[in-house]
Amino acid sequence: MKNTRAHDIPDGVIRASSVAGVFYPADPGELSRTIAGMIPGEEPAVSPGIMGIIAPHAGYLYSGPTAARAYGRLARGGYDTVVVVAPSHREYFEGVSVYDGEAYRTPLGTVPVDRDLRDAVIRAAPFVFASAEGHGEEHAVEVHLPFLQTALGTFSFLPLVIGHQTPETCFALGGALGGLLHHRRGLIIASTDLSHFHSDREAREIDAVAIGDVRGFDPRALMTHLTEGAAEACGGGPVVAVMTALKSLGATRFEVMEYATSGDVTGDRRSVVGYLSAVAF
Repeated sequence: MKNTRAHDIPDGVIRASSVAGVFYPADPGELSRTIAGMIPGEEPAVSPGIMGIIAPHAGYLYSGPTAARAYGRLARGGYDTVVVVAPSHREYFEGVSVYDGEAYRTPLGTVPVDRDLRDAVIRAAPFVFASAEGHGEEHAVEVHLPFLQTALGTFSFLPLVIGHQTPETCFALGGALGGLLHHRRGLIIASTDLSHFHSDREAREIDAVAIGDVRGFDPRALMTHLTEGAAEACGGGPVVAVMTALKSLGATRFEVMEYATSGDVTGDRRSVVGYLSAVAF
């Protein structure tokens, strides 16, 4: 699959929300109130030095409070562009798909795609291609946008969806993003949940491996643990790519904001999903 050239990209195409009313409220007022209610009052209003975020992408009922612990730290107006790197849950493809349309829409408004950065990443990385593939019904990019719209106001972004999460693709994407963002005030988001469908006790043991790699800021250790099965994360490849980019950009540490499982919400600890939020400085 080859890159789409810039002049082949359709004008005016806006991706409509696919999970509003399912993963989060479809009514703008209710959505705004929901997000405001999830951001803890004791959190610092802003942390201007944040360069990256790892946050979950489940329904807000389950993972929203964990994600809000990170998004509540963002400084409005602090970024020129936001990059969201997510996994593909519904479509299989090689390489990385960057949305080929004009914008994503949520109940809080539209978020324009950063066309200049899209063109630049396509030129820099031959495995990145412009397409709607991986974006149509995929939730793993979309669910982050209402948090970002609330925290940042107006911004442009680059939505990247990794298909086959090979080590080569993930490290190369991270290297390309690191090179392209050196002269921009960029925020990079890795979209991932952690282990799925283990008991709560087992999930916490498995997830501790990935959390340790995040705390250690070690993308290579994380990729090894994911490959060997010692850690689990549906967006493990995006986390590796984002950590790689952030290291190139001079980030030095990750601060884990919260870890939780779906059992903390449902009370059913027989089969859970793990959620992590962390911020990079």
